[in-house]
Amino acid sequence: MQSKAATVKDYLAELPAERREAIEAVRAVVLKNLPKGYAEGMQYGMIGYFVPHSIYPSGYHCDPKQPLPFASLASQKNHMAVYLFCLYTEGDAAERFKADWKKTGKRVDMGKSCARFRKLEDAPLEMIGKAVKRCPIQKFIEQYEAATQRLKKKTGARKKKK
Repeated sequence: MQSKAATVKDYLAELPAERREAIEAVRAVVLKNLPKGYAEGMQYGMIGYFVPHSIYPSGYHCDPKQPLPFASLASQKNHMAVYLFCLYTEGDAAERFKADWKKTGKRVDMGKSCARFRKLEDAPLEMIGKAVKRCPIQKFIEQYEAATQRLKKKTGARKKKK
């Protein structure tokens, strides 16, 4: 469910108390570990953490008007989710994250681009913090550009085969 909230404060205010508590706890972990340069704001109807256009003028390749997304936090219909895009630009980071999550004994529920949880106790807060902290802004930009180039080559090769 995408929110129409214009600010993070408004987004949090519209959440039910239990969801607000969980989202605020995960948000606190993200903010505590967020490397210098990233900004927080609303993006795609969620709380977003992104590379501002002042640092990366090209923006997000899917919508250059949007700053480059790094992470997001959302309250969806049936769960809450943290989207850690840095896990998908760095080799096997997503698989390592999933394996480490399993070691915590918490139920693993990962989608293609998110880690889902139904209540705060289900969220591996320490792991989320480490994943965020591990990716300084310049490293993320470099990984993003490399991943985008690989995608362009792959897509170009598919078009040539047809």
